[in-house]
Amino acid sequence: MTEAANTKRVAVVTGASRGIGRAIATRLARDGRHVVLIARSEGPLNDVKAQIEINGGSASVVAADIADATAFAKVIDDIATAHGRLDILVNNAGITRDGLALRMSDDDWNVVIQTNLTSAFVAIRAAARSMMRGKFGRIVNIASTSGVVGNAGQANYAAAKAGLIGLSKSIAKELGGKNITCNVVAPGFIETDMTANLPAEIKEGITKLMAIKRLGNVDDIAATVAYVSSDEAGFLTGQTICVDGGLTMC
Repeated sequence: MTEAANTKRVAVVTGASRGIGRAIATRLARDGRHVVLIARSEGPLNDVKAQIEINGGSASVVAADIADATAFAKVIDDIATAHGRLDILVNNAGITRDGLALRMSDDDWNVVIQTNLTSAFVAIRAAARSMMRGKFGRIVNIASTSGVVGNAGQANYAAAKAGLIGLSKSIAKELGGKNITCNVVAPGFIETDMTANLPAEIKEGITKLMAIKRLGNVDDIAATVAYVSSDEAGFLTGQTICVDGGLTMC
């Protein structure tokens, strides 16, 4: 356990090696949290850690497969034990296996549900014990507007993200009395590796439907997560915040 980690709120961010997860981790570190970076591969995480430390922040790295429920639960337990606390949990990691429902394989359905939904439940269940001991907790689940309005070709992904919304409301009710909040941040179309290959005409069509005429960026999401996970957001729980430029108006 490092001195920095012991005196700061400890935040766990899954899928922290790139894109939205990296931006969230960087922002939380900038705001004074010790951030535990989780992803499958250690190399990219070390790059994020190095950048955080260059900017004066504090971070540590854990390589883990979040789809392995038993192993992942132990990872969360070990983090709480090593740092003596676990204050903030951001379930960001996710995958897509897109395809029309009639052609979707059982494997493509199961792996998306396991990675995007079950892993969040496993992490929450493990982290809640430490949060209850500390009488403080901020749980933030990163969903998607696909989970709010659905999306053709993403039955598995939309189901998992909608499941996160229902899960978060239940957790908010179960743990609210312990000063633990649970909320959802649902990004719309964000400029990441996942959207980089979209044809220009599709991007233009999307932005025409939005109140704010641009795609979002990862810092838009990170800023929202920073507030939802802050001490000041103690009266906000069970909510789904769509950061989507007004696309869904949820």
